[in-house]
Amino acid sequence: MNTETENNCLVITASGEDKVGLVDQLSSRIADSGGNIEESRMAVLGGQFALIMLVSGPWHALSKLEGQMESLGKQLGLTIIHERTHKRERSEPAVPYSVEVVAMDHPGIVRSLSAFFSRKGINIEELQTSTYPAPHTGTPMFSVVMTVGIKAGVHIQTLRGDFLEYCDDLNLDATFEPVRG
Repeated sequence: MNTETENNCLVITASGEDKVGLVDQLSSRIADSGGNIEESRMAVLGGQFALIMLVSGPWHALSKLEGQMESLGKQLGLTIIHERTHKRERSEPAVPYSVEVVAMDHPGIVRSLSAFFSRKGINIEELQTSTYPAPHTGTPMFSVVMTVGIKAGVHIQTLRGDFLEYCDDLNLDATFEPVRG
């Protein structure tokens, strides 16, 4: 049993109908139990609130929090799933690159992009998508922003060229740049 703070982590995912105060009540419960929110992503998708977060803390604090998850979920009207984990340790260093793609919306864009990187052995670290109407015309547009981890030994110029050519073939406007600061 690890009682030190730095290696005790809990991943919490939750979803349910959006309403005011959810983040306040969740974060209060985490703080009251002695946990610390290290990373989180929260969004309202349709009418549903969704979150994923990494909470760290002493072993006993996370155990206390785990014991409250079922009742907290019922109280807030959320489906909550939690899993013990540890902080990520990279076996190989990777340079983060930002990828941005914009196109007229159509099915399969994320699939095509993820397939490209999967074939190249490149991990997608983060991915966010959105749709919006184009200014003036109202054409449905699709935007993808992702961060990928490029391992040493990958020739960046070749990868960038291959990716941009792939996107051109699919009629996708794309950028592929190192993450800065």
